[in-house]
Amino acid sequence: MLKDQAMSVVFDGSPVKAMQSSHTHTPHSALSTQELSQEIKSFISGVDTVQGRKLSVREHARCAVRLLRSVPACRGAVLEHLRGVYDEHVSAFLHNLETEGEARSGGGSNLEDIIQEVHGVLSEFIRLNPRAWAPLVSAWAVDLLGQLSSKHAGRRVAPHSSSLNELLQLWMSCAATRSLMEAYSQCLAAMLAWCPDACVDALLDTSVQHSPHFDWVVAHIGSAFPGTIISRVLACGLKDFCSHGTKEQSLAAMGGDKGSRVPKIGSVVGILGHLAAHHSDSIRKELLRMFQESLSPSSPLSPTSSSSSSWESSPQLRRAAVPFLVQLAALSPNLFSAVSAELVELLRPPVLLQLQALLQGLPRDELDNMLGLVVHLISQSPAGGARVLRFLADTATPASVIISGPTPSPHEGVREACDRLLQMLLLHLHKLVYNRSDVESNPHHNASSQPQRVIPFLEELQSHIAELCAETLRLERKRHLWLHQLLCLLSVYGGPSVATEALCQLLTQARNPEELALAWQLHNTLSSCLAGLIPAAVVRCVAQIHTHTLGPRQLRQLLLNLAAAIQSQDEDRRGAGVAQSSMAIQVGSTVSAHLHDFGPLLLHGDPAVSHAAVRLLSSSPLPRASSPAHLLLLSRAAVTHFFLTLRRRGEVGKVGRDGGQATEAVNCSVLLLSRFAAYSSLTLKAVLQQLVEGALHKGNADLFGGQIADMAGDSLLCPSPSPDLGASLMDINFQFGTTVNFSGSVWSVFHAGIIGKGLKVRGTTPLTDPSGVIQNVQTLLAVIVQSCSYCGLNSSINGSRHPQSDSDEPPAINAEAAKIVAVTLVEGVCPDVANGELSWPPEEHARTTVERDIHIRRCFEAHPVLFPLLHVVAAGRPALCYCSAVLRGLLATLLAHWEASREVLATDSQWHLQASCLLVSCMGEGQLLPPVLANVHEAFPYLTPFEVRLLLVAVWEYVRGNGPMPQKFVFSSEKGLFCRDFSRDGDVSRYVAPIHSVLHKNIDRLGHLCWRFQL
Repeated sequence: MLKDQAMSVVFDGSPVKAMQSSHTHTPHSALSTQELSQEIKSFISGVDTVQGRKLSVREHARCAVRLLRSVPACRGAVLEHLRGVYDEHVSAFLHNLETEGEARSGGGSNLEDIIQEVHGVLSEFIRLNPRAWAPLVSAWAVDLLGQLSSKHAGRRVAPHSSSLNELLQLWMSCAATRSLMEAYSQCLAAMLAWCPDACVDALLDTSVQHSPHFDWVVAHIGSAFPGTIISRVLACGLKDFCSHGTKEQSLAAMGGDKGSRVPKIGSVVGILGHLAAHHSDSIRKELLRMFQESLSPSSPLSPTSSSSSSWESSPQLRRAAVPFLVQLAALSPNLFSAVSAELVELLRPPVLLQLQALLQGLPRDELDNMLGLVVHLISQSPAGGARVLRFLADTATPASVIISGPTPSPHEGVREACDRLLQMLLLHLHKLVYNRSDVESNPHHNASSQPQRVIPFLEELQSHIAELCAETLRLERKRHLWLHQLLCLLSVYGGPSVATEALCQLLTQARNPEELALAWQLHNTLSSCLAGLIPAAVVRCVAQIHTHTLGPRQLRQLLLNLAAAIQSQDEDRRGAGVAQSSMAIQVGSTVSAHLHDFGPLLLHGDPAVSHAAVRLLSSSPLPRASSPAHLLLLSRAAVTHFFLTLRRRGEVGKVGRDGGQATEAVNCSVLLLSRFAAYSSLTLKAVLQQLVEGALHKGNADLFGGQIADMAGDSLLCPSPSPDLGASLMDINFQFGTTVNFSGSVWSVFHAGIIGKGLKVRGTTPLTDPSGVIQNVQTLLAVIVQSCSYCGLNSSINGSRHPQSDSDEPPAINAEAAKIVAVTLVEGVCPDVANGELSWPPEEHARTTVERDIHIRRCFEAHPVLFPLLHVVAAGRPALCYCSAVLRGLLATLLAHWEASREVLATDSQWHLQASCLLVSCMGEGQLLPPVLANVHEAFPYLTPFEVRLLLVAVWEYVRGNGPMPQKFVFSSEKGLFCRDFSRDGDVSRYVAPIHSVLHKNIDRLGHLCWRFQL
């Protein structure tokens, strides 16, 4: 009452400044007591006391303005009356818009001057005495704005409440609502310094009551005063939150009872949501400041005003700040996404301890509700999920010396809280994922009526599958169990594509059996709801190989893991691992269908990758049917890899490193070639041909103790040290004349040099490791013998070997396979030999093929491996018959050597002696010679060159008289081999006479061998 009297004294008789509008009136003089009495009676009754007639709306409003100017104590009644005036103007304004502007000008100007006059009076009052008028006018203006917005929201010209910009444009073009907005803004600006709470409280109360039609007012006011509105809105929301408790609000945030009272926090969310478009940075800073201030008992970090810290001085409000912020974030995902990144960075051990101390003071039910709200909030977070997950896993992981090292572990209470929170999150996600799956699998579910439920947290994690798999494979105590469970949920949620990527990542990144077991555990979990997961994962791995997505280390690990998965099938057969065996079968069958995709990796530039590839292919079952082109490519790659592994094994041995991996690679390569050879007749022929050709290739000759030879059979020579004489090739050709080189005839010409360079210079043979050469030869013979000894062509399709009847006896060589080796060997040594040259001519006829025979001898000199290969061919009777031309050429050159030799003993010509012994022994093994002649090589070391020639001539004569024809061999069912009956070839004694003569002459040295030459 004293305040009203003071205001009457201030305003009585005081002139009011003129309005700056076209409808501005001149200042009114002070009214007398009688005039004031008449004005009050007219205002109350609505009748002109002088003329006795009813006042119009315009006259009644002007009467109210005069009272407001002259008698401020009447402000309550005047402002209440002016509500109708403003409503009348708004109705007329909207009506004019609906009738497309008919009489718009007239209707709008009836009251617009009154509106402006009222605005002028109120503005002057607020300017002169803000403490008295600003709270009253702000509450009246904001309440009237809410009523007008809600009342006329359904008008035809009013936009939808979601169209905020259009709605704001409509109401700001109306003089009445614009006047109210300006008055409220003036009050708020005046009250900022001393009492902003009342103004903001009125705004929040009205927003709760009239939302969403009132949102345009909030948006406009917030844009004009962002700092004040944000801080005060949060403070008012916190006070209301604290006064109403947290339980019912948490239920409302998670979709609880919609009929319960909606607190101011909903309005806070709406206001901040409107401001986030242009003031997100300010909102983020204010939210983080409130979080930090609630934890720290010290002075505020950045107080905006003396009243802004009112909540900070209240312990109750401090305790409620964190639950309030959680509730706020749950109601507005945009606010949570704005602060989540920096909030996680703030949660360091000291802050976590403060937060734990703060939350310990909360009641049990409120703490449980808040944790449930946090879990719900994380699951619905569209961004930053990976960062939140990493923080929870790091904090909840138990302390370990091995893992943490010098890094201090979090407090035990903090760790247990994060552990509980993570378990609750996994359980919540489990319910969401499998409830979603149940809805989708329900046949009565209408997909169009209920859209597919989206889990934002899992949606965001789908782009972090690789990182999640890498963290899972670290096997850190509880951590890998949590992440593996999350990986399973993510795979079920994302469907086959995500599950396939997860399994593919585990297969690529696992480095030991323990880590690889996580991949099988993932498959066991997902196999019940996702079929065909392993084939899809292998296909995805193949696609990554083709696109070169994987580096050498990852590619090697992938191949080793696939090989380990297939090899586990045999282990599980011995044990009881039925599920693992089933997965191994699926991996094996899928890899088998893509062997042509893995085959090129045998020739990868990284030895580790090629070694992993041969391990995979050697353990993988072969397909039941495959393209011939794919089989030939695989065979060629496998043979090439075989020679590469032999060379790598030798290089590792030279430098003195452990050759275990190189030896394993050779063994796997041998196994792979053996299985390819047993697959079909096509692969058998391809493998054997390429093995023989590769052994005779100049690039691989040194592996088997040979010399690099040119196409003519001569070893490559060192460059001539003589200078280039600049000779003309044309002049030298004129000197030779025009002669034609008839190969294999008497017209053959032998050049001992290079035109213009002089005589050929023999190069030095590089030193080779004898033990390495022997090992390589044995390995080559082993793979050829294994390839030739398989009787069934498809005995190794599934990786099983053909059983042998007696392990003590060497495996029987298949005649057809030996024939392939023989034909390939002949083509490699002497390509111009016809296949029909099986019979032997007289010894004198050998001079017509002297050039070819010399070429054959040089090939045997350059490639010592030819003799072991001949022995393999000889074991597969009658395949040696097809090497007749090579044997004849070699024997002819040996005869020529022994005839021209002037040495005392045959042992003085070491190579020729060894070649003669090996040749006769090989012919005896292949039953081209009877036993009595096949044993003559045992006497060669004790004889002279002439005597050796006599015995070789006897051999020649026998073979010439009894040609090496395959038709002379008969299959023996008892032995399982082809055998030759020498009794059908006639008398052998005439060929044995030279042998007996030599024996008699050297009886002192050959007496112990006489029994070997008995008929």
